[in-house]
Parts: sequence; structure tokens; C-alpha cells
Amino acid sequence: MILWKGVEELRRLLRSVIGVLLLLMVTGCLEKEKPDEVFQAYLSQWQSMNYKEMYNHLSKDSKKKISQEDFIERYKNIYTGAEVQDLKINRVQDDEEEAKEDSATYEYRLKMDTIAGPIEYKHQVTLLKEEHDEEEGWFVQWNPSLIFPSLEEGDVVAVQTLKATRGEIRDTGGRGLAINDNASVVGIVPELLKEEPEQSMKTLSEQIGMPVEQIKVKLDASWVKPHLFVPITTLPFGQHDLIPFQKIPGVVIQEKKIRTYPYAAATAHLTGYVREVTAEQLEELKDKGYKSGDVVGKTGLEKLFEERLRGRNGAHIFIRHKDGSFKETLVKTDPIDGEDIQLTIDALLQVEMYEQLKGDAGTGVAIDPKSGTVLSLVSSPSYDPNAFVRGLSEDLWKEWNSNPKNPFLARYTNRYAPGSVFKTITAAVGLETGVTNPNEVKHIRGLRWTKDASWGDYYVTRVHDKLSVNLRDAFVHSDNIYFAQEALEIGTDTFLKKAKVFGFGEQIPFTIPVEPSTLSNNGITSEIQLVDTSYGQGEVMMSPLHLAILYTPFLNEGDLLAPYLLKDEESPSIWKKSIVKPEVVEIIKQSLMDVVQDPNGTAHGAFLRDKEIGGKSGTAELKVSKDDDRGTENGWFVGFNTRDPQLLLAMMVEDVKKRGGSGYVVNKAKHIFQSLP
Repeated sequence: MILWKGVEELRRLLRSVIGVLLLLMVTGCLEKEKPDEVFQAYLSQWQSMNYKEMYNHLSKDSKKKISQEDFIERYKNIYTGAEVQDLKINRVQDDEEEAKEDSATYEYRLKMDTIAGPIEYKHQVTLLKEEHDEEEGWFVQWNPSLIFPSLEEGDVVAVQTLKATRGEIRDTGGRGLAINDNASVVGIVPELLKEEPEQSMKTLSEQIGMPVEQIKVKLDASWVKPHLFVPITTLPFGQHDLIPFQKIPGVVIQEKKIRTYPYAAATAHLTGYVREVTAEQLEELKDKGYKSGDVVGKTGLEKLFEERLRGRNGAHIFIRHKDGSFKETLVKTDPIDGEDIQLTIDALLQVEMYEQLKGDAGTGVAIDPKSGTVLSLVSSPSYDPNAFVRGLSEDLWKEWNSNPKNPFLARYTNRYAPGSVFKTITAAVGLETGVTNPNEVKHIRGLRWTKDASWGDYYVTRVHDKLSVNLRDAFVHSDNIYFAQEALEIGTDTFLKKAKVFGFGEQIPFTIPVEPSTLSNNGITSEIQLVDTSYGQGEVMMSPLHLAILYTPFLNEGDLLAPYLLKDEESPSIWKKSIVKPEVVEIIKQSLMDVVQDPNGTAHGAFLRDKEIGGKSGTAELKVSKDDDRGTENGWFVGFNTRDPQLLLAMMVEDVKKRGGSGYVVNKAKHIFQSLP
């Protein structure tokens, strides 16, 4: 019994000791919870954007004025809208600062990066000594000025994006190819629909070809209010009659600046088009400053020069009074407009060439033969890039995508078998090596020729049965057999070595990427492949641009020029210097003139008495075998005016079989040369 009482006494003693220790610990903690430490903890949580913990530090009076939900939401909205990054908050030490018995004031410095630039300020925060949950401590006396010093109750922090103007693309004369122009936006103001909204929507539906249900979806958007303008559609480029819309109750027209392509289909592949960034693209582009609603170049020069054209948006972060009026700018960065880009393209020539090719699958390249400046890059069929900006119907999209002629293909960057227009290179190689004697006459019988029995049933054909043929005759009549025999005499290794000098297998130094032209896939492995190559068949693949500049040595004393597209870079530039001897230049230039001037020439259709045109036509056969009658033919013509040369054309039309062959293309080129002053 005595032992039990001793144990109880010991337990009471232990409980007393533990109680005292706990009291000492609590008292010690309270003593340690000094105001400057609470202040420092608050700053740390602020810098970490831990708004919930920040709120826990607020005084009783502060919590009465703003709920935790509103507190967190306000900070989040302001910092997210301003795109705050690298937030740094530090206490400003003051030797004179001293905490009073029930309050303490401390100074801090805040720095942050925002969408509109850096913000930095100094401010003060007061802590009050209060009892919370029966415990005494220090708590922040909060008010809106702690977010920004001049922010008062009822004020609103606003963020405005200042849009940069996209740079424009213009031709050599300053004509707009891709510009920012006014467009008519058709919309509805709901409160103006009056008594018969269904009838108004039905009439509008008929005018713009949009289902009523789709119009209603736009009107039912969450942001729509009775007095607000709700955009429904943007009128197509060139549609200026607004009267039918103005007669519909509730329908309003507003003007808006949008990307516009004045020459539409004629320059579509060159300019490309812009579209609003998608959610997927935003994930990739957000680090470059793109935001929802921005446009981005999708194809053509719009895509290639996106960085130069788009500019940089500015931003304005400011405070508004409760009534919505402006109070104060916090930080502002002005937008930097995009760069205007001027091309060497001549829009009028571009349209002329497009009109000649319109309806056909084909392409045309025009350059200044003395400088290499590119005057025109045309592809047909085409599409209207304005539709991608103003509104593309599902039916039109399906029509373009199902078109077997592929209107989205920029054919001037594609590669094709050049056919007989390549014979100019074979002639140059023969003359350069001394194998070809321009005055030597070959005696060729019939329209077919084969070297010997080793060729099996393979033979070379020609169109004109002329017994005696020299180099001039071979050009005028485009004699395959003559050039095949010359190639065999030159030999495969020498032929390849000399032909490659014209830039085969190399990237053309040009603004727009163009795949290198090739003479073969894996070398020339047989005599048959060599002779096919000599007249532009076999495995020879060339871009229209390369074909055009390939003829510049014969107008520039043997120099192969580099093509130019940008006006500020315009100047004669030599890609390959002196690749053809002066005497060879004269022989080939005269031969090319004879192809057009001679009434029997294959390109005589381009003859113009006052222009003196020279050039070479060609037909590239696309068939599985020599005897394949179902194959198609592409028609080519490369031509230039010889008196004060201003224009060098390379034109190609697909599938000219039974339409006059290359003569079909020659006639189109003639009309273009006729348009020259």
C-alpha cells in the first residue's frame, strides 16, 4: 500500500514537471516568434507565390475585408495576367527600425519581370500583435497597396496587349503582295435583332452560306452580351456590296485590319498565307512570345520570313479606378512592328505568267538574265490564300484537296525531267572538251538509231529525218540521235565531271530552299543511260529555277549567276565563274537564236520580229517503257530576248501530249515576251 502511494506521488510529480516543460517550450516559441521573423516568413511565402500561407499571416481586420478565396484569386489574376516571372522580395534593413509593443513596420523591395517589362518598388508593411486561437502572435495588416503601392480599394490592375503590325511583302515596284488591309466583318448585335431574330438569322444565313445553327452557336458564346458586337464572318476579298447586309435587322458591319493578298492565286505559292495559331502550336511557340489570337505564317514567304515579319507585341500594365477610368501606368513596352520585305518580283509579270498557265498544271520562272534577280515564280493550278484568313468553307477545302492537279504544290521548287532543254548542257560539255566540232556534219539515216547489237531492242528516236546534221541543225531540229552520239564520244566520266560544273548535286544559293538537281540516282552505269541523259531523260531531275539560271552563262560571257529574290540584296552575283569559254558561249547563243528564228526550228512559235528571241524547247516523256503509248509528256521552253536582254523564262506544262507538245508551252511564252516594253 505504501509502495502504491509512492508510485502515485511519483506520477504526479512527473506530470507537473512535463507541464512546466511544455509551458516553457510554448513560452519559448512565443518569445522566438518575433515580428521581423514573421515578416521574413511572409516575404518568403510571397516570393514563392504561396498565397494560402500568405493569407494565414493576415490580421483579423484584414481577413474581414477580404476572404481567402478572393485574396488568392486576386494575386493569381494579377500575376498570371502580367506574366510575372523571377519575383524577388527582400527586406530593406533599417538600423532605426524598432518594434513597438503591439505593432512593427518594416520596409521591403520588390522586383519582378512582366510581359511589359520589369517592375520594381519599395513599400512598407505593418505587423500587429494579436491573439489568434488563444495564442498571441504577429500578423500582417494587409491592404491592396501591398500588391502595388498606388493600388487602393476598388482599383483594378489591367493588362493590355499592344499588337505589333505584321510587316508587309511587296514587289520590286512597291506593289503589295501580302499587306494589312481593311476587311468587312459581318456581325450581329443581339439587342438589335428586334421582334424577328429567326428571320434575320435566316436571311443572313442565305447571304453568307452559313447554316443558321452555326450562327446561333456564335451568339450563344459565354462572353456574348445584348449590346456587344458578335462577329459572324469576314466577307471574301473583293466583295464590297454591303447594302444587302445593312438591310437585315440586327446585322452590323465593322471594319477590321487583316492579312490580305491582293494578287490572290497568282502569288499564292510565293507569299503563302497566315493562320491563327492553334492550341498545339501555342505549346511549341509560347516561348517565342506567341499568344492565343496571334497569327503565324503557315506556308511560303509568310512562313520563311516569320521572324522578320511578325514583329514583337508590346504590353501595358496599368491601374484603373473603380469607375473604369485610367489611373496610373505601372509599366509599358511599346510594340515593335514587323519588318517590311521587298522582293525583286514584278507583280505584273507574275500575273501575266499565271494567266498564261491558268487551267494547266505547270510552272514558270522568270529572271533578269544579266543580274540573276528573280522576276517571277509561278505555279498552277493555285488557290486563293485570302480564304485562309477570311474564312474557308468546308466545300472549298475539299475541292482543293481532291484536285488531282494539286493546287497546293509549289511546282517551281519541284524537280522534273527536263527533256530536250538539257541538250544545251550536252552541247556545252562537248564544245568545252573539244569533242564536238560545230561545223562537223554527222550523217544519220532514218528516225531510229542504235549503237550495235549490245543495246538489244533499245534505240534512240528523232522527229526529223535529216541526213546531214551539224550542231546548229541538231539544235534547230532537237535531234536526239546527234546528242546521243556526242555523249558517247565524250564518255561517261568526262560527261559527268563537266556537267556537274553547272551546279548539279549542289544547293542553289537562293532564299527559298530548292532541292539540288541531279544527273543520276547512283551514277551513270550504262551507255544507254548516258545517251538518255544527253537529251534530258534517264534519271536527270531539275528544278525550273535551276533550268533558268543554267542558261545565264550564254548571256554573261560564261558566268553562271546566282538567283536573287530580295530587293535589298539585288546585285549581279556569280555562283560559278567562267564555266563556259567565250567562244563556246557565242556558238551556243547563236544556235539557241536559230531554234526560234529558223522557220523549221522547234521553238519557232516564239518568233517575234521586233524582239529577237532565242531559246530551246523540249518534251520530257514520262512512261514506263520505250513502247508505252499511255505515258504522258511534259512540255518545256527556256527562252530569252537577245537585244538588251531583260527576261529569261523557264516554263513547263504537264501533260501536253496530244496538245501540241512543247509547242503548247512555246506559244504561252511568246505572249509573255510580247508584253515586254
